[in-house]
Amino acid sequence: MLDGKQIGFIGGGNMAEALIRGLVQGGVSAGSLRVAEPLQRRREYLADRYKVEVSENNAAVVERCDVLLMAVKPQVASAALAGISAQLTAEKLLISMMAGVPSAALEAAFLQPVRVVRVMPNTPSLVLQGATGIAPGAHALEQDLAVTQAIFGMVGKCWVVDERLIDAVTGLSGSGPAYVLTFIEALSDAGVKNGLPRETAFGLALQTVLGTASLLAETGDHPAVLREKVTSPGGTTIAGLKALEIGSFRGTVMQAVDAATARSVELGKKA
Repeated sequence: MLDGKQIGFIGGGNMAEALIRGLVQGGVSAGSLRVAEPLQRRREYLADRYKVEVSENNAAVVERCDVLLMAVKPQVASAALAGISAQLTAEKLLISMMAGVPSAALEAAFLQPVRVVRVMPNTPSLVLQGATGIAPGAHALEQDLAVTQAIFGMVGKCWVVDERLIDAVTGLSGSGPAYVLTFIEALSDAGVKNGLPRETAFGLALQTVLGTASLLAETGDHPAVLREKVTSPGGTTIAGLKALEIGSFRGTVMQAVDAATARSVELGKKA
């Protein structure tokens, strides 16, 4: 799917680097990857580590590539798009990783129809364990979705959704790592509160979350089924679960996703 395609990045930050690493490890030639990045130190780092071609000129990268990934902050989207309007033709695919910027806003930045796919990855992509939502724009083709899935499939797993659901993806998986990290921190603190050394408590908490997620992925069981297997009548687990219910744990998590989703919608209206 990616054979022979020249892939360019507008912005060379952490998410761009994660994709470059995944593509190279997945067998894509570094010679087919190009990065436009304003910071010289960052350009030198990417060129040295991944052997990709780098430039400070966005338009030069766009002109030479078939697929472009916008990996810049939403605040600089207008300036970045204005600088490539002449080079981004209908034959090229634009994949946007910019949070809160609708496909329609990107399409409106060009005089000609532009093939846009909007994506929402998350930070575990940095270790090739990402979760990405993919939404086609008005002019995107089936092959554009396939190319996007091929790229983001190299840094984790991805799901195609209607663009109206991208805000929900943002609230769940985009912001989700922060919820999980807060839970791990709280679990570790609880171990310390009950007498465990900090290093031991943190290690136990981290491995418990990692192992449980792996078990869930491997078995394919519903979370409730696996939970029942460790919840003995009158035992320690049911006592802990009761405390979570009293504290409205599940409701609080749902409220967190609701709040993050609502904020994503709000940011999109400002784009």
